[in-house]
Amino acid sequence: MMGFVLGYFIAQWMFKSENKPVALTDKLVVYMFFGTLIGARLGHCFFYEPSFYLSHPIEILKVWKGGLASHGGTIGIIVAIYIYSKNTPNQPFLWVLDRMAIVGALGAFFIRIGNFFNSEILGKPADVPWAVIFKKVDSVPRHPAMLYEALSYLIIFSVMIMVYRKNPKNMRPGWLVGVLLCGIFGARFMIEFFKENQAPFEAGMPLNMGQLLSLLFITPGLFLLAMNKFKPYTK
Repeated sequence: MMGFVLGYFIAQWMFKSENKPVALTDKLVVYMFFGTLIGARLGHCFFYEPSFYLSHPIEILKVWKGGLASHGGTIGIIVAIYIYSKNTPNQPFLWVLDRMAIVGALGAFFIRIGNFFNSEILGKPADVPWAVIFKKVDSVPRHPAMLYEALSYLIIFSVMIMVYRKNPKNMRPGWLVGVLLCGIFGARFMIEFFKENQAPFEAGMPLNMGQLLSLLFITPGLFLLAMNKFKPYTK
């Protein structure tokens, strides 16, 4: 919720700075909220436990039992922004997606902070000085992997918003989205090596499901950056 609240004000600031109707941010946030929730829920159900949820489809609706996947949430946001763009005049898809990429990076930071508070997405056992014992789970010192991700995402957000502030009206379409996909999911791919598997079927796999899905997101990110010659601004 902190991600949505702060993201709302950041979106208003961006719309105002580029002379876009600020009132449209209310509509956009609603689209993104439902896109995130639906996408994250379906992502968890079908990426990590497809056999169970296909056999018990009513369980998909029971979000209070937990189970949200960031990869699914990302897909949900992209679809929601596409629908919003199609139904909103003078709001090109890539223009909106670029601006919301900044908001998304901040939201990802808060999500991982929430995971830390809830003792979710545990790291592997570790003997490093900053290892954390999650007493709700066990007494084993572990890598605080969710904090590794949170810090990575906060850095990515900071870089993106600094680049945006420098020259927002001349941003190359898709550049910020490319940075988000490569940055967020590149960090996620590496940090997965410090995390416990989230589903039993991942045992013995050279790369877990989170890493395989991350590669799928990094690929279009690299394409967008290459399309823009890795430069953020037009001349």
